[in-house]
Amino acid sequence: MTVRTPDPDPDGDFGFDDVPASQSNPAWLSDIELEEARRRLPMLYVEAIPVRTDGSGQVTAVGALLRSTPLGEMTRTVVSGRVRYGETIRDALFRHVENDLGPMAFPLLPPAPVPFAVAEYFPIPGVSAYHDDRQHAVSLAFIVPVTGTCEPRQDALEVTWFSPEEAGSDAVSAEMEGGRGTLLRQALAHLGLLR
Repeated sequence: MTVRTPDPDPDGDFGFDDVPASQSNPAWLSDIELEEARRRLPMLYVEAIPVRTDGSGQVTAVGALLRSTPLGEMTRTVVSGRVRYGETIRDALFRHVENDLGPMAFPLLPPAPVPFAVAEYFPIPGVSAYHDDRQHAVSLAFIVPVTGTCEPRQDALEVTWFSPEEAGSDAVSAEMEGGRGTLLRQALAHLGLLR
């Protein structure tokens, strides 16, 4: 008989025998442990720029998530999240696309995804084009075609689809948080769509 351990609950709920999830599964960090790790180590992230393609594989639309900050400002971002200990890059990418775009997004991920860019985020502005107040993070960035219906989950308000020309504009870049406008332009350049 196989026994399956419960998945860690990010809200801090307890697993079997009332043991905190961070103790029952060493791959999960409590909020305090995560904060401590962020102060000492670079964190590994994956980021995905969702795209729609036509029948010949040409990109027709580029997606960006609309979010509200705790201060009430509206910003745009891309699909993003940490890679868990023991998780493959592909699995992390799939998990975050599903978390941010919904289970019906139907991402088309190759068996061995290759990033189009590596972005390094620093807590000190100006060190690189990318900034994250919380941590030093290294992010593998991917272009991910999606074929289904995108219903944002988590803290995103909507997914906005831009034409490649609009996505590369200064106006959209200015709305992107943490330097992700630069990342979006790198994706467009990688696809040969930056004009």
